[in-house]
This record gives sequence, C-alpha cells and structure tokens, in this order.
Amino acid sequence: MSKIIEELERAQLRDGIPQFKAGDTVRVHFQVIEGERRRLQVFEGIVIKRQGAGVRETFTVRKQSFGVGVERTFPVHSPKIEKIEVGAVGDVNRAKLYYLRGRVGKKARIREIRQDRSKVVAAEPVPEEPQEEIEPAEPVEEQTAEAEAPEAEAPETEPAEVGAES
Repeated sequence: MSKIIEELERAQLRDGIPQFKAGDTVRVHFQVIEGERRRLQVFEGIVIKRQGAGVRETFTVRKQSFGVGVERTFPVHSPKIEKIEVGAVGDVNRAKLYYLRGRVGKKARIREIRQDRSKVVAAEPVPEEPQEEIEPAEPVEEQTAEAEAPEAEAPETEPAEVGAES
C-alpha cells in the first residue's frame, strides 16, 4: 500500500476502544439515521468473531431476539459507533464462535470469567515511596495547643473527685 493511504487510515483510527474478544458480551451504542432523524440504538450480544486489522477491522455480535438469532457486523473504528461497553468476559477457546448459530437457550451460554476486584488489588504490589518527615514551621503553636488541653481536663476531674468523697 502507498504511504498516503496508510497515513489516511491512521488518521481514521479511533481512540478509547475497549479490549474485547470473541466470547465477550458487549453493548454497542450506534447511530441509526432515519431520514433526517438520528437516534442511538443499543445492540447487546455475544461477540462471535473479530477479524481484520487497522481501519478495516470488524466484529460480529449475535443475540437472540424473540427466539430468532440476529447477527450484526460492525466496523470497530466507525464514526457511527458512539461507544462499546464490555459487560462480561467469556471463557472460550476459539477465535470464531460459529457453533453458537446452531444452539438455542441454555446450550448457547458461554462461561463467564469472574474477576474478584479484591484479588486484583491485592495482586498488584504498590511501590512504597520513602516518606520525608515534615517539620512544623511554628513549633510554638503546637506547644500552646498542648498547654490548653491539660487545663481543660483538670477542672473536669476535680469536681468528679469531690462528688465521689461526699
């Protein structure tokens, strides 16, 4: 390919696309143009394939709608796609899930990888930074605050002792 075409394609690549693969459940928000009206429509289903590279990269999403399987292919870098949300990460061993076309109901389900957030946080070690001791700018203020505290405590303890003796 010529360098000019490659530069044009690089300019059309979108940022902010989440990582997803075949087997993941996604919600695709895309614009539907009907005459002069534009509206957002959500297509939620399982990604059965992802193919291509660069600007030509596409993915196919399959869902069951009123008992009928519906598939739709979207270009990943299309300007008509508002956003892609990954709902669940599927645990599959294939790149193309065409076998889902012949399955309905519980047989069409895909195992979900559950990620426990507490384990993820614990697994990532946080680098400790050396803490520098900050010396107070005015040590006189700290002494006055400490001096006021014992005066407030002293009157409270004396009446309690007098009341205990009588």
